[in-house]
Amino acid sequence: MLDDLKYIHTKDAQDALGIAAKQWQMLETTFDLPELNFPVKNIVFCGMGGSALWAQLSLTWPGYNLPFEIWRKYDTPSYVSSDTLLIISSYSGNTEEAISALRQGEEKGAHIVVATSGGKLEEIANENGYPLAKLPKASQPRFGVLAGVKAIVTILEKAGFTNKEKADEILHNTSEFLRNEISNWLPDVPTAQNPAKQLALEIAGTSPVIYAGPLMFPAAYKWKISFNENAKNIAWCNEIPEFSHNEFLGWTSHPVDKPYSVIDLRSGFEHGRVQKRFTVTEKLLSGNRPHPHVVEAKGNTELEHLLYCVAFGDFVTLYTALLNGLNPTPVDLIEKMKKALDE
Repeated sequence: MLDDLKYIHTKDAQDALGIAAKQWQMLETTFDLPELNFPVKNIVFCGMGGSALWAQLSLTWPGYNLPFEIWRKYDTPSYVSSDTLLIISSYSGNTEEAISALRQGEEKGAHIVVATSGGKLEEIANENGYPLAKLPKASQPRFGVLAGVKAIVTILEKAGFTNKEKADEILHNTSEFLRNEISNWLPDVPTAQNPAKQLALEIAGTSPVIYAGPLMFPAAYKWKISFNENAKNIAWCNEIPEFSHNEFLGWTSHPVDKPYSVIDLRSGFEHGRVQKRFTVTEKLLSGNRPHPHVVEAKGNTELEHLLYCVAFGDFVTLYTALLNGLNPTPVDLIEKMKKALDE
Protein backbone atom coordinates (compact mmCIF):
# COMPACT_ATOMS: atom_id res chain seq x y z
CA MET A 1 0.00 0.00 0.00
CA LEU A 2 2.71 2.51 0.95
CA ASP A 3 4.55 1.87 -2.33
CA ASP A 4 1.39 2.51 -4.37
CA LEU A 5 1.92 6.13 -5.46
CA LYS A 6 -1.56 6.31 -6.97
CA TYR A 7 -3.11 5.33 -3.63
CA ILE A 8 -0.90 7.84 -1.80
CA HIS A 9 -1.85 10.71 -4.10
CA THR A 10 -5.53 9.83 -3.85
CA LYS A 11 -5.61 9.74 -0.05
CA ASP A 12 -3.14 12.57 0.51
CA ALA A 13 -5.25 15.04 -1.44
CA GLN A 14 -3.61 18.17 0.05
CA ASP A 15 -0.09 16.72 -0.45
CA ALA A 16 0.96 16.65 3.20
CA LEU A 17 3.86 14.37 2.24
CA GLY A 18 5.02 16.92 -0.32
CA ILE A 19 4.89 19.66 2.33
CA ALA A 20 6.88 17.48 4.73
CA ALA A 21 9.44 16.85 2.00
CA LYS A 22 10.04 20.60 1.63
CA GLN A 23 9.99 21.55 5.30
CA TRP A 24 13.76 22.06 5.32
CA GLN A 25 13.12 25.21 3.26
CA MET A 26 11.35 26.78 6.25
CA LEU A 27 14.70 27.02 8.03
CA GLU A 28 15.69 29.57 5.39
CA THR A 29 12.70 31.83 6.08
CA THR A 30 13.64 35.44 6.90
CA PHE A 31 11.82 37.87 9.17
CA ASP A 32 11.96 41.65 9.07
CA LEU A 33 12.24 42.53 12.73
CA PRO A 34 13.86 45.57 14.39
CA GLU A 35 16.35 45.30 17.22
CA LEU A 36 14.36 44.45 20.35
CA ASN A 37 15.99 46.32 23.19
CA PHE A 38 13.57 45.29 25.90
CA PRO A 39 14.65 45.63 29.58
CA VAL A 40 12.97 42.40 30.70
CA LYS A 41 13.60 39.72 33.30
CA ASN A 42 11.52 36.84 31.91
CA ILE A 43 9.96 35.54 28.69
CA VAL A 44 6.46 34.09 28.31
CA PHE A 45 5.38 32.40 25.07
CA CYS A 46 1.61 32.17 24.55
CA GLY A 47 0.33 29.75 21.91
CA MET A 48 -1.80 26.66 21.37
CA GLY A 49 -1.40 23.41 19.43
CA GLY A 50 0.97 23.63 16.49
CA SER A 51 1.55 27.31 17.23
CA ALA A 52 3.26 26.35 20.50
CA LEU A 53 5.31 23.45 19.14
CA TRP A 54 8.20 25.55 17.99
CA ALA A 55 8.56 27.15 21.41
CA GLN A 56 8.78 23.64 22.83
CA LEU A 57 11.57 22.81 20.37
CA SER A 58 13.45 25.97 21.28
CA LEU A 59 13.88 24.69 24.83
CA THR A 60 16.44 22.21 23.47
CA TRP A 61 17.93 24.59 20.92
CA PRO A 62 18.91 27.43 21.04
CA GLY A 63 17.91 27.68 24.72
CA TYR A 64 17.48 30.79 26.84
CA ASN A 65 19.50 32.95 29.18
CA LEU A 66 16.37 34.25 30.93
CA PRO A 67 13.50 32.40 32.66
CA PHE A 68 11.18 31.11 29.91
CA GLU A 69 7.70 29.62 30.10
CA ILE A 70 5.29 28.28 27.48
CA TRP A 71 1.72 29.23 28.34
CA ARG A 72 -1.30 27.46 26.83
CA LYS A 73 -4.18 29.26 28.55
CA TYR A 74 -6.51 32.25 28.20
CA ASP A 75 -5.04 34.04 31.22
CA THR A 76 -1.40 35.07 31.45
CA PRO A 77 0.75 34.08 34.44
CA SER A 78 0.33 36.34 37.47
CA TYR A 79 3.95 37.50 37.26
CA VAL A 80 3.60 39.02 33.76
CA SER A 81 4.51 42.70 34.00
CA SER A 82 6.62 45.40 32.41
CA ASP A 83 9.56 43.07 33.11
CA THR A 84 8.15 40.45 30.69
CA LEU A 85 8.73 39.80 27.00
CA LEU A 86 5.40 38.34 25.89
CA ILE A 87 5.56 36.43 22.60
CA ILE A 88 2.06 35.86 21.20
CA SER A 89 1.84 33.06 18.64
CA SER A 90 -1.02 31.92 16.43
CA TYR A 91 -0.46 30.62 12.92
CA SER A 92 -3.95 31.65 11.81
CA GLY A 93 -3.91 34.83 13.84
CA ASN A 94 -7.37 34.10 15.20
CA THR A 95 -6.72 31.74 18.14
CA GLU A 96 -8.90 33.06 20.94
CA GLU A 97 -6.57 31.99 23.77
CA ALA A 98 -3.67 33.87 22.18
CA ILE A 99 -5.74 37.01 21.64
CA SER A 100 -6.94 36.86 25.25
CA ALA A 101 -3.34 36.56 26.49
CA LEU A 102 -2.27 39.50 24.35
CA ARG A 103 -5.00 41.75 25.78
CA GLN A 104 -4.00 40.81 29.31
CA GLY A 105 -0.37 41.46 28.48
CA GLU A 106 -1.31 44.93 27.29
CA GLU A 107 -3.06 45.64 30.58
CA LYS A 108 0.01 44.50 32.52
CA GLY A 109 2.44 46.58 30.47
CA ALA A 110 4.35 43.65 29.00
CA HIS A 111 6.64 44.06 25.98
CA ILE A 112 4.76 42.28 23.18
CA VAL A 113 6.01 40.57 20.02
CA VAL A 114 3.56 38.82 17.66
CA ALA A 115 4.20 35.80 15.41
CA THR A 116 1.42 35.00 12.95
CA SER A 117 0.59 34.52 9.29
CA GLY A 118 -2.32 36.96 9.39
CA GLY A 119 -5.77 37.26 10.94
CA LYS A 120 -6.78 39.34 13.94
CA LEU A 121 -3.35 39.20 15.56
CA GLU A 122 -1.69 40.77 12.54
CA GLU A 123 -4.28 43.55 12.65
CA ILE A 124 -3.63 44.17 16.34
CA ALA A 125 0.14 44.17 15.82
CA ASN A 126 -0.11 46.68 12.98
CA GLU A 127 -2.54 48.93 14.85
CA ASN A 128 -0.33 49.06 17.94
CA GLY A 129 3.11 48.95 16.35
CA TYR A 130 4.07 45.63 17.92
CA PRO A 131 7.06 43.88 16.34
CA LEU A 132 5.65 41.26 13.96
CA ALA A 133 7.24 38.03 12.71
CA LYS A 134 5.07 37.37 9.66
CA LEU A 135 4.93 33.60 9.16
CA PRO A 136 4.53 32.05 5.70
CA LYS A 137 1.15 30.50 5.02
CA ALA A 138 0.71 26.81 5.90
CA SER A 139 -2.28 24.56 5.30
CA GLN A 140 -2.12 23.53 8.98
CA PRO A 141 -0.02 25.03 11.82
CA ARG A 142 1.77 21.71 12.43
CA PHE A 143 3.16 21.91 8.88
CA GLY A 144 4.78 25.28 9.60
CA VAL A 145 6.66 24.36 12.76
CA LEU A 146 10.16 24.89 11.36
CA ALA A 147 9.24 28.36 10.10
CA GLY A 148 8.14 29.04 13.67
CA VAL A 149 11.47 27.78 14.98
CA LYS A 150 13.22 30.24 12.67
CA ALA A 151 10.88 33.01 13.89
CA ILE A 152 11.59 32.45 17.57
CA VAL A 153 15.34 32.23 16.91
CA THR A 154 15.16 35.58 15.09
CA ILE A 155 13.17 37.15 17.95
CA LEU A 156 15.65 35.87 20.54
CA GLU A 157 18.67 37.09 18.60
CA LYS A 158 17.14 40.51 18.05
CA ALA A 159 16.49 40.72 21.79
CA GLY A 160 19.80 39.15 22.85
CA PHE A 161 18.15 36.38 24.87
CA THR A 162 19.56 33.20 23.32
CA ASN A 163 22.29 30.93 24.64
CA LYS A 164 23.73 30.35 21.15
CA GLU A 165 25.77 32.82 19.13
CA LYS A 166 24.79 33.18 15.45
CA ALA A 167 21.80 30.89 16.04
CA ASP A 168 20.01 32.18 12.96
CA GLU A 169 23.00 31.36 10.76
CA ILE A 170 23.40 27.89 12.31
CA LEU A 171 19.72 27.13 11.70
CA HIS A 172 20.01 28.24 8.09
CA ASN A 173 23.09 26.07 7.54
CA THR A 174 21.33 23.01 9.00
CA SER A 175 18.71 23.01 6.25
CA GLU A 176 20.90 20.99 3.86
CA PHE A 177 21.44 18.28 6.48
CA LEU A 178 17.68 17.97 6.93
CA ARG A 179 17.06 17.93 3.19
CA ASN A 180 19.46 15.00 2.76
CA GLU A 181 17.87 12.99 5.57
CA ILE A 182 14.33 13.59 4.31
CA SER A 183 15.30 12.17 0.91
CA ASN A 184 15.42 8.72 2.54
CA TRP A 185 11.75 8.83 3.58
CA LEU A 186 10.00 10.12 0.45
CA PRO A 187 7.01 8.25 -1.04
CA ASP A 188 9.01 7.05 -4.07
CA VAL A 189 11.57 5.32 -1.81
CA PRO A 190 10.38 1.68 -1.54
CA THR A 191 9.41 0.27 1.83
CA ALA A 192 12.43 -2.06 1.82
CA GLN A 193 14.73 1.00 1.90
CA ASN A 194 12.41 3.43 3.71
CA PRO A 195 12.62 3.36 7.54
CA ALA A 196 9.63 5.70 7.95
CA LYS A 197 7.34 3.36 6.00
CA GLN A 198 8.75 0.37 7.88
CA LEU A 199 8.02 1.86 11.30
CA ALA A 200 4.51 2.95 10.24
CA LEU A 201 3.74 -0.63 9.18
CA GLU A 202 5.05 -2.02 12.45
CA ILE A 203 2.93 0.24 14.66
CA ALA A 204 -0.25 0.33 12.55
CA GLY A 205 -3.34 -0.55 14.54
CA THR A 206 -1.82 0.35 17.91
CA SER A 207 -1.69 3.40 20.16
CA PRO A 208 1.86 4.80 20.18
CA VAL A 209 3.64 5.86 23.36
CA ILE A 210 6.74 7.96 22.69
CA TYR A 211 9.57 8.38 25.17
CA ALA A 212 12.60 10.67 25.07
CA GLY A 213 15.15 12.35 27.30
CA PRO A 214 14.93 16.10 28.03
CA LEU A 215 16.75 17.17 24.85
CA MET A 216 14.60 15.12 22.47
CA PHE A 217 11.35 15.37 24.44
CA PRO A 218 10.10 18.33 22.35
CA ALA A 219 10.34 16.02 19.33
CA ALA A 220 8.45 13.30 21.23
CA TYR A 221 5.70 15.82 21.93
CA LYS A 222 5.66 16.69 18.22
CA TRP A 223 5.25 12.97 17.39
CA LYS A 224 2.32 12.80 19.81
CA ILE A 225 0.56 15.75 18.16
CA SER A 226 1.33 14.46 14.67
CA PHE A 227 -0.13 11.05 15.47
CA ASN A 228 -3.24 12.83 16.78
CA GLU A 229 -3.70 15.23 13.86
CA ASN A 230 -2.14 13.41 10.90
CA ALA A 231 -3.16 9.80 11.65
CA LYS A 232 -6.18 10.64 13.87
CA ASN A 233 -4.52 8.17 16.24
CA ILE A 234 -4.52 8.49 20.01
CA ALA A 235 -0.95 8.72 21.32
CA TRP A 236 0.95 9.67 24.44
CA CYS A 237 4.44 10.82 25.33
CA ASN A 238 6.57 11.17 28.42
CA GLU A 239 10.04 12.27 29.41
CA ILE A 240 12.86 10.31 30.98
CA PRO A 241 13.91 10.53 33.83
CA GLU A 242 10.43 11.55 35.11
CA PHE A 243 9.00 8.37 33.56
CA SER A 244 11.24 6.29 35.83
CA HIS A 245 9.61 7.71 38.96
CA ASN A 246 5.98 6.80 38.21
CA GLU A 247 4.83 5.66 34.74
CA PHE A 248 7.52 2.98 34.72
CA LEU A 249 5.41 0.95 37.19
CA GLY A 250 2.27 1.37 35.12
CA TRP A 251 3.59 -1.13 32.58
CA THR A 252 4.04 -3.94 35.11
CA SER A 253 0.50 -5.05 36.00
CA HIS A 254 -0.84 -6.33 32.67
CA PRO A 255 0.24 -8.78 29.95
CA VAL A 256 2.81 -7.80 27.37
CA ASP A 257 0.26 -7.89 24.53
CA LYS A 258 -1.09 -4.44 25.33
CA PRO A 259 -2.57 -2.55 22.34
CA TYR A 260 0.33 -0.09 22.31
CA SER A 261 3.56 0.55 20.45
CA VAL A 262 6.51 1.96 22.39
CA ILE A 263 8.84 4.32 20.53
CA ASP A 264 12.11 5.53 22.10
CA LEU A 265 13.75 8.64 20.65
CA ARG A 266 17.39 8.39 21.66
CA SER A 267 20.28 10.80 21.30
CA GLY A 268 23.91 10.54 22.29
CA PHE A 269 23.70 14.15 23.48
CA GLU A 270 21.38 13.24 26.35
CA HIS A 271 22.80 13.07 29.87
CA GLY A 272 24.67 9.81 30.42
CA ARG A 273 22.32 8.75 33.21
CA VAL A 274 19.32 9.35 30.93
CA GLN A 275 20.86 7.08 28.30
CA LYS A 276 21.44 4.39 30.91
CA ARG A 277 17.80 4.68 32.07
CA PHE A 278 16.64 3.70 28.58
CA THR A 279 18.78 0.55 28.72
CA VAL A 280 17.78 -0.38 32.25
CA THR A 281 14.09 0.29 31.53
CA GLU A 282 14.13 -1.97 28.50
CA LYS A 283 15.70 -4.75 30.56
CA LEU A 284 13.44 -4.44 33.61
CA LEU A 285 10.21 -4.14 31.62
CA SER A 286 10.99 -6.99 29.26
CA GLY A 287 7.89 -9.19 29.18
CA ASN A 288 5.69 -6.47 30.67
CA ARG A 289 5.34 -4.15 27.69
CA PRO A 290 5.86 -4.27 23.91
CA HIS A 291 9.50 -4.23 22.87
CA PRO A 292 10.39 -0.60 22.03
CA HIS A 293 11.05 0.65 18.53
CA VAL A 294 14.27 2.62 18.91
CA VAL A 295 14.82 5.73 16.78
CA GLU A 296 18.47 6.76 16.97
CA ALA A 297 18.84 10.44 16.17
CA LYS A 298 21.36 11.26 13.45
CA GLY A 299 23.61 14.25 12.95
CA ASN A 300 26.62 15.93 14.55
CA THR A 301 24.89 18.46 16.81
CA GLU A 302 21.98 18.68 19.24
CA LEU A 303 20.08 20.73 16.65
CA GLU A 304 20.58 18.13 13.92
CA HIS A 305 19.44 15.35 16.28
CA LEU A 306 16.34 17.34 17.21
CA LEU A 307 15.34 18.19 13.65
CA TYR A 308 16.04 14.64 12.48
CA CYS A 309 13.60 13.28 15.07
CA VAL A 310 10.97 15.90 14.22
CA ALA A 311 11.06 15.29 10.48
CA PHE A 312 11.23 11.50 10.78
CA GLY A 313 8.16 11.59 13.01
CA ASP A 314 6.28 13.63 10.43
CA PHE A 315 6.78 10.94 7.79
CA VAL A 316 6.00 8.05 10.14
CA THR A 317 2.72 9.66 11.19
CA LEU A 318 1.75 10.60 7.64
CA TYR A 319 2.32 7.03 6.47
CA THR A 320 0.30 5.82 9.47
CA ALA A 321 -2.56 8.04 8.30
CA LEU A 322 -2.46 6.37 4.89
CA LEU A 323 -2.48 2.93 6.52
CA ASN A 324 -5.52 4.10 8.47
CA GLY A 325 -7.15 4.96 5.13
CA LEU A 326 -7.29 8.67 5.98
CA ASN A 327 -6.39 12.02 4.45
CA PRO A 328 -3.80 13.36 6.91
CA THR A 329 -4.41 17.09 6.44
CA PRO A 330 -7.98 17.93 7.58
CA VAL A 331 -8.79 18.37 11.28
CA ASP A 332 -12.55 18.66 10.81
CA LEU A 333 -13.51 17.93 14.41
CA ILE A 334 -11.28 20.71 15.71
CA GLU A 335 -12.93 23.12 13.29
CA LYS A 336 -16.37 21.96 14.49
CA MET A 337 -15.27 22.62 18.06
CA LYS A 338 -14.29 26.20 17.21
CA LYS A 339 -17.60 26.83 15.48
CA ALA A 340 -19.59 25.31 18.34
CA LEU A 341 -17.82 27.60 20.82
CA ASP A 342 -19.01 30.61 18.79
CA GLU A 343 -22.66 29.54 18.68
